[in-house]
Amino acid sequence: MSAERAILLVNLGSPDSPAPRDVKRYLAEFLSDERVIDIPGWQRRLLLNCIILPLRAPRSARAYQKIWLSEGSPLVVSSQRLRALVEAELDVPVELAMRYGAPSIESAIDRLAARGIRELFVVPLYPHYAMSSYETVVVRVREVVKQRASAMSLRVLQPFYADSDYIEALYASARPALDAGYDHVLFSYHGLPMRHLTRADSSRGHCLKVQDCCEAESPAHATCYRFQTLSTTRAFVRRAGISGQNWSISYQSRLGREAWMEPYTDRELARLGALGVKRLLVLTPAFVADCLETLEEIAMAGRATFQRAGGGEFQHVACLNEHPAWVSFLVQRGRAWLNAGSQPLQGVDAGAHLLRLR
Repeated sequence: MSAERAILLVNLGSPDSPAPRDVKRYLAEFLSDERVIDIPGWQRRLLLNCIILPLRAPRSARAYQKIWLSEGSPLVVSSQRLRALVEAELDVPVELAMRYGAPSIESAIDRLAARGIRELFVVPLYPHYAMSSYETVVVRVREVVKQRASAMSLRVLQPFYADSDYIEALYASARPALDAGYDHVLFSYHGLPMRHLTRADSSRGHCLKVQDCCEAESPAHATCYRFQTLSTTRAFVRRAGISGQNWSISYQSRLGREAWMEPYTDRELARLGALGVKRLLVLTPAFVADCLETLEEIAMAGRATFQRAGGGEFQHVACLNEHPAWVSFLVQRGRAWLNAGSQPLQGVDAGAHLLRLR
């Protein structure tokens, strides 16, 4: 193995267990991030300690208990398997970290530094750019490296929402369900507060300000979550040959009463059920590993919403998880980095434009 180079895969994270105390500790770390709840610190602490944690932690703990595996969190278990599969194909160490919870970014960087790693390829396991997902991972990795391994250089895989190999991996993972037949395909993405869209707009004058802003070409699209989710969906629809009448898009997992991206997934599921859709497929392309939001919110609660409204057969298409096409995508990107040397590498960012918060 190369003595000085390594790859770091980073995903969101998970509680250590579905016990309420562990879920509460995890949510406290997650929701304390200023890129997740982007309000002044004292307001965020008040909201968390007085409203969100007392109400949400017990409810989330019950949800985690429904999906927990004997080996642990589905997201962490799948990510660990993915890490091993990618490392087996490459000639460098591959580490795994979670933005919140364990294994932490700090512990991963410490292990890599102890091995003498000087060049690190960071792979945020998010296809789309969002301040509360992709950006917070990159910012935190940079902070930790600066604090604990300042001699280590970083390169970062940019969001791959429209990469043809990623679309092909999505299609390969969904093809058995598509081939079995369907009446409608719903693409459900994790939602964002609307203000996150305008805050991520580097031009400060395009997102939600220009008519049909996602259709009008703009540099703002490089950090626009809505544009990128639409791009993923349209690319998949073209690849799969889905009729224009047989698919829709929605956004899930909203928190609080403020305006979030629409349409909301729960309402879209109810609408499709009321229309009498007999065979519904639900894809969740914002997530590369199955987790609480896919296994409980969609496959369990979403199914109930759809069928209670009058819908028929419901199938959640599993996330990429450890699908061979997904492993191949990551291996190819790792090899491209290894082979690039000092040359520019398409899809890889050395640093500059990520910090939306000042």
